[in-house]
Amino acid sequence: MNALTILISCPDQVGLVTNITRVLAANQLNIIAMREFVDEANKAFFTRIACTGNLEDADKLKEKLLENLPNAAEVNLITEQEKQIAVLVTKEYHCLAEILIKNQFKTLGANVQCVIGNYESLRDFTEKLGIPYFYVDHSNKDKSVFEAEIKEIINQFDVDYLVLAKFMRILSADFVKDYAGKIINIHHSFLPAFIGANPYRQAFERGVKIIGATAHFVTDNLDEGPIITQHTNHVDHNFGVKEMVRAGKEIEKKVLLEALELIFEDRVFVSGNKTVVFK
Repeated sequence: MNALTILISCPDQVGLVTNITRVLAANQLNIIAMREFVDEANKAFFTRIACTGNLEDADKLKEKLLENLPNAAEVNLITEQEKQIAVLVTKEYHCLAEILIKNQFKTLGANVQCVIGNYESLRDFTEKLGIPYFYVDHSNKDKSVFEAEIKEIINQFDVDYLVLAKFMRILSADFVKDYAGKIINIHHSFLPAFIGANPYRQAFERGVKIIGATAHFVTDNLDEGPIITQHTNHVDHNFGVKEMVRAGKEIEKKVLLEALELIFEDRVFVSGNKTVVFK
């Protein structure tokens, strides 16, 4: 028996679940779990189905499902769960460390193919864990040249996603377009309230009582792509800048790893500038 995950998004209409399950039963596929959601405002239907069975022809199953779904339906059949990723970094190590340690112990749900950095700071740590590290200098260089060099490295590998693990360079619209829906970023939730350098110091000086972090897909609009997951922590007057930075890094790690787990398990649908997440 083989595991199969089926992702379906389409316009909503009566009888969708019946039509889908009938096709799966006809193909001797046993449903282990099925989650569905209807976006009533946009009349859109989403479902994630985990099933088992001996699937002989994936193309025929997809064709049969599409025949029983409304026009403009999207069907994705996933048999390989483990994704391939490249990680982009600058100098901060905390998010990269979480990713590489999980990768080392095979608990990430993906394989890290390479790490690309615009500083050499994280090379030693990365290579000690057996991952190729590529340095691409951004200084005194046109952004298009800088990004072309990054693309050249990425294209050496067959990657499903790019993870920005505190990569502090703004990507161009052309770069984002080339990897649309495949770039995941993590940032502190102070944006746009605390924009620019030293957001935790800005937060400290304002006396904030909640800090947080957001993991999201990258789009042309800076830090405004579809949100995958968010978390917050309460802080108080006892937190100095150092304590706030430390707490912020912990929550950034937590949020990024949670988002990656959801993505690697194919639990996230993008719908416009929002997501549907089946936890």
